[in-house]
Amino acid sequence: MTFSPNTLASRRLHSDRSNRPGAFVVSAPGRVNLIGEHTDYNEGFVLPMAIEKGISIAVRPREDRLVVLKTAAEAGVVTVDLAEPLRSGRRDWACYPLGVLAGFQALGWEIPGFDAEISATLPAGGGLSSSAALEVAMATVVETLCGKSLSLEQKALLCQQAEHEFAGVPCGIMDQFAVTFGKAGHAMLLDCRSRELRYVPFGGGDVSLLVINSGVKHSLADGEYAKRRAQCESAAGLLQVRSLRDVTPAQWLAGKEALPTIERKRAAHVLSENERAVAFVKALEVNDLGTAGRLMYESHESLRVDYEVSCSELDRLVEISRGIAGVHGCRMTGGGFGGCAVALIESARAEEIGVQFYSCYRDSTGIAAGLFVTRAADGPKAQQL
Repeated sequence: MTFSPNTLASRRLHSDRSNRPGAFVVSAPGRVNLIGEHTDYNEGFVLPMAIEKGISIAVRPREDRLVVLKTAAEAGVVTVDLAEPLRSGRRDWACYPLGVLAGFQALGWEIPGFDAEISATLPAGGGLSSSAALEVAMATVVETLCGKSLSLEQKALLCQQAEHEFAGVPCGIMDQFAVTFGKAGHAMLLDCRSRELRYVPFGGGDVSLLVINSGVKHSLADGEYAKRRAQCESAAGLLQVRSLRDVTPAQWLAGKEALPTIERKRAAHVLSENERAVAFVKALEVNDLGTAGRLMYESHESLRVDYEVSCSELDRLVEISRGIAGVHGCRMTGGGFGGCAVALIESARAEEIGVQFYSCYRDSTGIAAGLFVTRAADGPKAQQL
């Protein structure tokens, strides 16, 4: 049986004197972005969806104030004392959950000690938001332990702040919002300025989403992500607007040639990608999969040429997709520099399409790609053990 954090806390199916919940497990999904890449920190539009693979944290409360984090994917155990304020400084997987705990400390929450076993079905470094899934899962752990909850928006923003301060990645709001607000059967059109979110039915029936892992592990903390963000801010400043979201077609025509080459290329991607995200939703609403697929290809080309965040392996996957019957469109997803591609495919041909992707990619790169078909999934949940 599954519970929200408040429901789980209210059931109190345990007998210890602390009146804390018994052992429980929290799960949070990863995400893919259908279109709208590197637009979130430019206050633009994105179209992500939560997926069926994700992060799980099995929790057992302790009598002291220690938190003991263990994960099968990484060597070692991390132990911290919640009696002391948590500080940033780590540069490993533990910075994500510790950043979340520090965020709740800053809110004045009294977090009890606990043991946590972390497991994942998401590939680390695959561009499927394993970091945001871990952050949101840990936030749900804290809510469950404390018997109260933040609003969904507050929760997503706390997790984003954790990534800024503890992981050193100046990410936008897309990943944490996509994980926190996930809804089965729906993608999410998110306005990253107003934070207005509209659910868009997606998947089922004739169309599916195939995720293909390039096998190239990416990292957003190596400086390239921050560099792109700074270049966009520079372009906005030169165009005399608050953010690239505010550039009108007339301003762009009048001012783009005066921009330095790098700023012009970065802005060109952001402006065109915002238009593609809105057009993609309109195509889905009328089941125009041909147009949706074309927009995906255009997005990848813009990310490759103007934003320069693709890699040869991701480009190869997109190239392969063009020769496979039943593929409407394909593009890289996530921050780039490796990770995954996503393909909009005919559901009836999913198996044969996957086989062709796998064999063609292995033959040309020597890499055995991981592939899976996914549906849109719900956000985080807590369940008693």
